[in-house]
Amino acid sequence: MSNTVFCRKYQKELEALPFPPLPGKQGQEIQATVSKPAWEAWQALQTRLINEKHLNMLDPESRAYLMEQMQRFLDNQETDQAEGYVPPSQA
Repeated sequence: MSNTVFCRKYQKELEALPFPPLPGKQGQEIQATVSKPAWEAWQALQTRLINEKHLNMLDPESRAYLMEQMQRFLDNQETDQAEGYVPPSQA
């Protein structure tokens, strides 16, 4: 049986991440408070943001922008969306 965590995004017990997704204290906090499904949803949004906004991950401003968007997403606040993105179910 897999470990579970009370997910701050979905506000219920869900499957936990198997390891911290980021290094250091922040990664440990995410592992303790974010479920695997929520992290996977964030990764999908992150990929769309990087691609559509042409973010350069070597640029500190781009990385800071993504970290802010990640916190907003995981805390159920409004986040930027990839312009022109149409979910597959609506295509």
